[in-house]
Amino acid sequence: MFNGKGFAEVSIGEVMDGAGLTHGGFYRHFAGKGELYAEAVRWFLCREAPKPWQRARRGAAGKPRARRIVDAYFSRDHFNDRETCCPLIGLPSEIAYGDDTVKAAYQEVLKELLARLQADLGGRDARERALTLVTLCIGGLVASRNVADPRLARELREAAYRQAQTVLKAPAC
Repeated sequence: MFNGKGFAEVSIGEVMDGAGLTHGGFYRHFAGKGELYAEAVRWFLCREAPKPWQRARRGAAGKPRARRIVDAYFSRDHFNDRETCCPLIGLPSEIAYGDDTVKAAYQEVLKELLARLQADLGGRDARERALTLVTLCIGGLVASRNVADPRLARELREAAYRQAQTVLKAPAC
């Protein structure tokens, strides 16, 4: 709901209706909307039921996890998904103005993505390469989603993806 409508546009009443609960019950679980949003951001990590690209072992196609993450991130489906997309690209400008709880949740998801990429890359420069990939993934998708021209959006996404592929193929130092 937050990704689809924006943090400011989602009311607590809507969230509770969507969950089949009463508005009054909200405050038994959360101190405020920021805390709820932080939990929603953390939920994306899916620790109980990770998505195939999140698992450490190689996927069905034999691709390492870092490559699966990058492929999934830049996929057309992820680009078009406004509801369940990664929260790192869903509402970045709203996060910047959010409270510390929201920023901490965003940072937690970002650090998890960074750690998964870094673990797969290896070498002394693994962290630098992982930081570059995170920046390309988030920045490439945010920029491409926020322009009106579909051609420019495609060019931005594809350019960021090509650069990410270059980083993935670079020999570890």
